[in-house]
Amino acid sequence: MRGATLALDIATTTGWALEGTDGYIASGTVSYKNSRYDGGGMRYLRFQRWLEQIDEDAGPIGVVYFEEIRRHASNDSAQVQGGFLAVLTAWCEDRLIAYQGVPVGTIKRFATGKGNADKAAVIDAMRARGHAPVDDNEADALAILHWAIETRGGVR
Repeated sequence: MRGATLALDIATTTGWALEGTDGYIASGTVSYKNSRYDGGGMRYLRFQRWLEQIDEDAGPIGVVYFEEIRRHASNDSAQVQGGFLAVLTAWCEDRLIAYQGVPVGTIKRFATGKGNADKAAVIDAMRARGHAPVDDNEADALAILHWAIETRGGVR
């Protein structure tokens, strides 16, 4: 596998974690909340530009792992998630970058030992690993990244 590993908790506030080829881990969040003047597709264009920028700055990106959500609390969140997922997978396909969804329960079980752990438990688990996530989005991305590193993407 070439390049850096990127882990994403994609949503309006996207959590991200990246392991560079040197083994250094960086993480954070990015907000894609639309302003009152934005058209409906602006958040997706900003997300695509962000992917291009992180690929240029820390890349090349070799593989992307993302939180795979199978059930949404609302129709709106499902549509937003679907839009981000479409942008991400098309971006990866265009650049021949491998990508894989990781089920929520798998992430939580890996991080905390419980597949139904709450957000605070995942944050605490990432703090125990030496990170300082600002919220559950960043903590989830870090948990995905550690899962990917330690299981080699689920291949044990």
